[in-house]
Amino acid sequence: MRIILAPMEGLVDAPIRETLTSVGGIDRCVTEFIRVTHGMLPPRVFYKYAPELDHHCETRVGVPVAVQLLGSDPVQMGRHGAKAVELGARQVDINFGCPAKTVNKHKGGCVLMREPELMHGITAEVRKAVPDHIPVTAKMRLGYDDRSMGVACAEALEAAGAEEIVVHARSKVDGYKPPAYWEEVAKVREAVDTHVIANGEIWTVADYWRCREVTGCDDVMIGRGLIARPDLARQIRASQRGETVPELSWPAVVTLIEDYAAALQTRLEDRYVTGRIKQWLNYLRGGYSEAEVLWPSARKIRDVQPMLACLKQPVSAKAA
Repeated sequence: MRIILAPMEGLVDAPIRETLTSVGGIDRCVTEFIRVTHGMLPPRVFYKYAPELDHHCETRVGVPVAVQLLGSDPVQMGRHGAKAVELGARQVDINFGCPAKTVNKHKGGCVLMREPELMHGITAEVRKAVPDHIPVTAKMRLGYDDRSMGVACAEALEAAGAEEIVVHARSKVDGYKPPAYWEEVAKVREAVDTHVIANGEIWTVADYWRCREVTGCDDVMIGRGLIARPDLARQIRASQRGETVPELSWPAVVTLIEDYAAALQTRLEDRYVTGRIKQWLNYLRGGYSEAEVLWPSARKIRDVQPMLACLKQPVSAKAA
């Protein structure tokens, strides 16, 4: 009954993986995708997206991190899978789920779900290129134009040797609009022997249990829900034991943001750090009323320290 932190381009980077896994409950993370095109990428690109490669491919608290690749050239994907393992990757994940227009326009991500045979070729080449003991996994959606390709694409991935398949319970056209079509994930799970992991619209403990009931999947991947509620995985863990634990308080969340900002400042200029804090704060509005109250003021701030000071402002119970 694993909980996996989803890869989210431009948000779930190494600093936020460190921050969220420190809270507890997360079993695995996946990096933002490394874009594979024609030439061989230098090691520095792998380390940019997966600095955990220097630390046994784990976060500080020991949570494993899979290295994710995105591309459409089977041979190049295989070469990059082998390079990732050479640099220390303990799992290679393949992105067939990204819905971004720029990515899909260049034949990457979810658009490949129009071609299950190409998905098979990419996965088979990566599987052949990396050692047998290294898991090769994949993340996809239910389809591109509609939700009709989930089973066919999962069967192609299974035949190519994928050891796990994460299924985001929407098509590319659905984007991120509710609802998640968990019943369609169940059809995929029933069609293949490969282990299927459910993803999409898990915001609360109740959502987690309902997703598992509908999909029949033991494991889930959570993205935006963990950004909005950093202790959601810990809350789910407690519910699995039949227990409850106190929810993370707003001051505790602000401490997490401070840690995140400090980590970002070692990698980015302050103006970009402020932007990333705002991005996270915007998600936190869905989980914390304090974030909603502070948002109008915080969104106007350009510098890191004033931003952190703003988040520490007392918010009355009535306002919250």
